[in-house]
Amino acid sequence: MKAKIHPQYYQAEVSCACGNTFKVGSTKQKIFVETCYKCHPLFTGEERFVDTKGQVEKFMAKQTFAKAYLAKRKEQSKKASDKKAYQQKTLKDLLSA
Repeated sequence: MKAKIHPQYYQAEVSCACGNTFKVGSTKQKIFVETCYKCHPLFTGEERFVDTKGQVEKFMAKQTFAKAYLAKRKEQSKKASDKKAYQQKTLKDLLSA
């Protein structure tokens, strides 16, 4: 087995957004988390909404972008079909016009 290939192992201090701190073993010295066992709804039994970094707003922004994109694609396909109908004239039609 090779020497000195393993990462340094620390007694890491985990700090939660609620203010709780506890120690675990890790390759990092400090770890910051948003929810822990003292404030997570699963462990506390409370019913509350945990929004991580505006995920709801991010999802709503994606939805509005998708609607605008689909409307644009529909308009482009309509223009393409109009253009396609124009291109399908025969030589006889062009000469008679």
